[in-house]
Amino acid sequence: MIRLFRRREKDKADAAATLPEDLSRWRKALNRTKANLANAWQFATIGEVEVSAEFFDSLVGNVTSGQTRTFTRERWDPSTWPEQAEGVGMTEAPRGALAHWIRIKGRKIDNYQLVVPTTWNGSPRDPKGQRSAYEASLIGTPVANLDQPLEILRTVHSFDPCIACAVHLYDPDGKHLHRVRFY
Repeated sequence: MIRLFRRREKDKADAAATLPEDLSRWRKALNRTKANLANAWQFATIGEVEVSAEFFDSLVGNVTSGQTRTFTRERWDPSTWPEQAEGVGMTEAPRGALAHWIRIKGRKIDNYQLVVPTTWNGSPRDPKGQRSAYEASLIGTPVANLDQPLEILRTVHSFDPCIACAVHLYDPDGKHLHRVRFY
């Protein structure tokens, strides 16, 4: 029994001695997984665009061939539009909440506003101090090389933001450390 106890203690000591190496391997595997997920998301998005383009082409084909059961031809003539109008549309898009507001005066757009998922996901902290999805997802993300913070890039890109991307890296005191541009 004493031998078994000593062996367990030795196994624990051996395990503790190799923990940093195991942790390093785990972190590398996690970063590869994040990169693979980001790549998969980009491929899925490209696939969605291709399917949407084909669907749009088929709809236009339906209209041009005379299939108008879900198409109101007179609504395409601006002279039929109301002089004044307001509208709002909201939906849940793949990236998050999406909302559009429009006001028309004199048959022209007077005001158009939209709040897109990137606005929500990349927003500054709210009045209660809650972080945006981007900021919250970066907490605790290990960065192997501060001159090339690829882990941060991959995490932000996993949200598929609709922005010209640049990642700025700051230390906890707010000092700018590095900028990575992607365009």
